[in-house]
Amino acid sequence: MNTLNQTEQVQDDAEDLSQRRIRSFVLRQGRLTKGQARALETGFPQFGVNYAPELLNLNALFNRADSKKILEIGFGMGETTAKIAQVLPDCDFLAAEVHTPGVGALLKLIQENELNNIRVIQHDVVEVLHNMVADGSLDGVHIFFPDPWHKKRHHKRRLIQAEFVQLLCTKLKAGGYLHVATDWQEYAEWVLEVLNAEAQLENTAQDYAVKPSYRPLTKFENRGLKLGHGVWDMVFTRK
Repeated sequence: MNTLNQTEQVQDDAEDLSQRRIRSFVLRQGRLTKGQARALETGFPQFGVNYAPELLNLNALFNRADSKKILEIGFGMGETTAKIAQVLPDCDFLAAEVHTPGVGALLKLIQENELNNIRVIQHDVVEVLHNMVADGSLDGVHIFFPDPWHKKRHHKRRLIQAEFVQLLCTKLKAGGYLHVATDWQEYAEWVLEVLNAEAQLENTAQDYAVKPSYRPLTKFENRGLKLGHGVWDMVFTRK
């Protein structure tokens, strides 16, 4: 084994020891714009949720009990989450992301569009699910374009794993849905296999679903479609 391969093996072995449970992210550094920094300062006190190991009262968090509660996992820079919240004003969205620029960007969009049906939490969503989300409290979960971790040795880092899907199922109401979208075919096949193997879930399509109307096309996605790249949506419901 050459030095490079030995280094990679040591790194992967160390990672196996340090990540004995699924994590929803790998933390990367990012620069804040002035607008994002300002939104964090002024918007988080109103629209942010601080992590704490105690169950959230989602009805109290959004000041209404008659709305569907949707968890958005890994919202990036927040454009899609903001647009969906505008399209579905009768739904409330708990949006989880770890990267500070993305959190600032979504808070900025919330303020600019006067959205009151989004709350933002900056924390590992696995811990959020375990400690803050009550069983059977969610009407839906959105996971759009998660990191596919292309290299085979990194597949263990993928968010969509059997253990994580089982955790999501405990938080979904009967009839609630899980919507995953990806633009990597191999990852789509992986996700479909994992979701099909979960006995608590039922596919709403034969295999891949038609893109639901509430999910907007991003600029990146639209450009890829014009170049012939595919996008795969999978929508499953909790039995």
